[in-house]
Amino acid sequence: MDYQTLRVTRQDGYSVIMLNRPSVKNALNTQMRAELLHAFKAEAKEARAIVYTGAGDAFCSGQDLSDAKSIASVNLERTLRDEYVPLLRAIYDCEIPTIAAVNGAAAGAGANLALAADVVIASDKAVFLQAFARIGLIPDAGGTYWLPRQVGFARAMGAALFAEPVSAKEAVEWGMIWEAVADDAFDAHWRGRAAKLAAGPTMTYKYAKEAIRESYSNTLEEQLLVEARLQGRCGKTRDFREGIMAFLEKRPAVYEGR
Repeated sequence: MDYQTLRVTRQDGYSVIMLNRPSVKNALNTQMRAELLHAFKAEAKEARAIVYTGAGDAFCSGQDLSDAKSIASVNLERTLRDEYVPLLRAIYDCEIPTIAAVNGAAAGAGANLALAADVVIASDKAVFLQAFARIGLIPDAGGTYWLPRQVGFARAMGAALFAEPVSAKEAVEWGMIWEAVADDAFDAHWRGRAAKLAAGPTMTYKYAKEAIRESYSNTLEEQLLVEARLQGRCGKTRDFREGIMAFLEKRPAVYEGR
């Protein structure tokens, strides 16, 4: 597909999906959401990890508000249901590891787009902002789901009501993201992280994601059975056989992927 709002590249077994509307801080419009959905589905079939990041000095400023009069007439419920929900499900349900490389400001739906990833790596110049209350809206694009689970009730509520920026350093301390990296080392760092995941045991990652996510709705007994079931599947994979042989032969494992 010839993307107009994205740049998609592949290297070292992973794909990079770059939001490419830097003149508007990579704001999300209908075309970008459609292209992101297509890109995630396409790259999930070809790559062993996916990174998404932003062009320029911002990650994503959220919903494109450049035409405020048009936005005011939009059916927000339909837009969220028909455009955001499929995109966020594609990211969340992706069977391979996903990384949001947050290079700058992530605001509104842009912040929650980042939080949909398995791992969020941010530049130390990045900020996360639940900006919705500033324009009379509630957090959407998964914000009311991700935030309470990642940072707890008190911080999620404060972020939603006060709409104040959270620095990358604070986001790490809160448990919102995985790590913050010095800006001058940011690009090389996330690329190294992506390459490591792309070279790792793909099926292991798939089942680990499934197990961790199921835990939110399970009792201990139910979760122990989930672990047993999924570990049984892991034990039948080429990844497991290769991992054991590499350990016994005292060499690095070479995983072949799916």
